[in-house]
Amino acid sequence: MRRSDLADLTAFVAVADHLSFRAAASRLGVTPSALSHTLRQMEERLGVRLLHRTTRSMSLTDAGLRLLEQLRPAINQIADALEDLNRERRQPIGRLRIYVSHFAAETVIAPIWRRFLTTYPKVHLQIQMDETPVDIVAKGFDAGIGPQKQASAGMIAVRVMGPLKVAVVGASGYFVQHRPPRTPDDLARHRCIQYCFAPDGTILAWPFERGEKSRKIAVDGRVTVNSPALAVRAAVDGLGIAYTLEALAEPFLRSGQLVRVLEDWSPSFEGLFLYYPEHRQVPVALRVFIDMLRTNYDAALAPSLLKNPFATEAKSD
Repeated sequence: MRRSDLADLTAFVAVADHLSFRAAASRLGVTPSALSHTLRQMEERLGVRLLHRTTRSMSLTDAGLRLLEQLRPAINQIADALEDLNRERRQPIGRLRIYVSHFAAETVIAPIWRRFLTTYPKVHLQIQMDETPVDIVAKGFDAGIGPQKQASAGMIAVRVMGPLKVAVVGASGYFVQHRPPRTPDDLARHRCIQYCFAPDGTILAWPFERGEKSRKIAVDGRVTVNSPALAVRAAVDGLGIAYTLEALAEPFLRSGQLVRVLEDWSPSFEGLFLYYPEHRQVPVALRVFIDMLRTNYDAALAPSLLKNPFATEAKSD
């Protein structure tokens, strides 16, 4: 079926509904003469007369009636499908799939998901958490949340959390038995919660900065994790010193369960971004999701646990 065939059939249905070229042309936004020419060409191509025409009236032939009866359900289905899309434009509907790290899920999505789902009851929010970067387009996700470097070239990246400061922490009971480190080199005498994110089992060295100095320290310990939150839990349980994010450690620092060390050596990271493929028509559910994140973090400019302002949208290089 050629693309023009659908347009011709739509024109035929409009003429059959009105039995008037002028009225049908007005509905379709074309001239009566153009519409008459379209129907005449269609009849010649099919080799069947569909309309009886005189200078004063018009009616359907028997073949025209049969064609109209068969076309009507299909045309109605097409009209309903287009109306569904129009409703979606006015009211978000459908599934929104987001790929995030565990930390991003807890600190970016969890604070707003109740309000989001209450505001948009026809949206289904699907969150998949993992620490491994993936091709969100190939995996069928609408967006991802993570470091800006995870956004491929040509993607749109929207900051959803300001810079994140590192906290090196241990349980108060641990430091009763072990002298707190004063420099990163002192970590060689401590049990540390190690990180392994790489498939080949490489253990992450801990980055440190002070002024213009930067160091990477290889640490040792009996526990290895791939989650900053789990590292905090290990530290609370007295299993060693953890290198984690300040926002995750803050509640335990306030309660006295954890003690912070090496604060003058603790670096900051760029924060988190929501990223998605660049296209002119952003899915409606994703657009309102981003808008709610903007509103939420714009409102959080006052001092808070995370202290992360919401910045402007930027295209990644």
